[in-house]
Amino acid sequence: ERDVLTNARRRWPAVEFRTVNVAVQGPSAVPQIVDALKVLDTDPTIDVIIIARGGGSLEDLLPFSDEALCRAVFACRTPVVSAIGHETDAPLFDYVADLRASTPTDAAKRVVPDLTEEVRLIGQARSRLERAVGNLVDREQHRLDALRSRPVLARPQVMIDQRSTELTLLRQRA
Repeated sequence: ERDVLTNARRRWPAVEFRTVNVAVQGPSAVPQIVDALKVLDTDPTIDVIIIARGGGSLEDLLPFSDEALCRAVFACRTPVVSAIGHETDAPLFDYVADLRASTPTDAAKRVVPDLTEEVRLIGQARSRLERAVGNLVDREQHRLDALRSRPVLARPQVMIDQRSTELTLLRQRA
């Protein structure tokens, strides 16, 4: 629990957690985990459920290969992350969870974005946007300059003078 919370808050300080402590080994583990899973799955404020447990012997991890628990995880509408044991441990729970993290620390890193990385990505996006807007403004400025440089628009009086002269000549002929 401490590993998940510490690493998640290190990555995103404002992250909120709801922790439900249950037995993770022994005969009462499966019913307690299934009950906690149902409670968390029905809570609309929960975005993801991380079920975490440190390593242990094969016997200690047996509850995470229980059929009832696997069915409960499979039935969840909320995404479930398996963070059971270590890299080498592979209870059946890992195969029905939406994501398998190698350790509880890895679960925190996979679920919670890194604030520093997000700020960097926003900076890059802002730079790309500023360049795009700058290019658009430059392109439109060149179009305006091209329009202004046309003789009719550069010296509009010339066209009026020409028409006035033509009109005067036509009057005289008439």
